[in-house]
Amino acid sequence: MNQISVNVTTAYVESQSSPEENHFVFTYSIRIINTGSAAARLLNRHWIITDANGKVQEVVGEGVVGEQPLLQPGEDFHYTSGTSLETPVGSMQGSYQMRAENGDHFDAPIAPFTLAIPRSLN
Repeated sequence: MNQISVNVTTAYVESQSSPEENHFVFTYSIRIINTGSAAARLLNRHWIITDANGKVQEVVGEGVVGEQPLLQPGEDFHYTSGTSLETPVGSMQGSYQMRAENGDHFDAPIAPFTLAIPRSLN
C-alpha cells in the first residue's frame, strides 16, 4: 500500500523580510515519511501559495531541494525551503507526485498550512 505522511513546521525570517516593502520571508521544514509497505520515489512537487490578498503562486518542479529521494517503508526525508509573500500571513498546500517500486504513480497530498509572522494571528 502506498502511504506517505507529510509533516510541516514553519518560521518567519525577520532578517530577510522588509515589512515596509510588503516583503515577508518564511521557511518551511518538511518531513516526508513512508508509512506504507512499498518503497516510493518522490518525482515532482506542486505547491499552491496564497497570500492574505488572495494572490496565488503556483510552483511545479522536479524533486525537492535538488533531490528525488527514494523512501523505503518506514524511512523519512527532511528538508527546509522557503518562500516570500507580500502579506504577513498566507498559506501553502500541494502534493508530491510519487512513483511506487511497482511503477504505479500516486500523489501524496500536503494539507494546507499557515505562514504567519509571530503574533499576527490571535
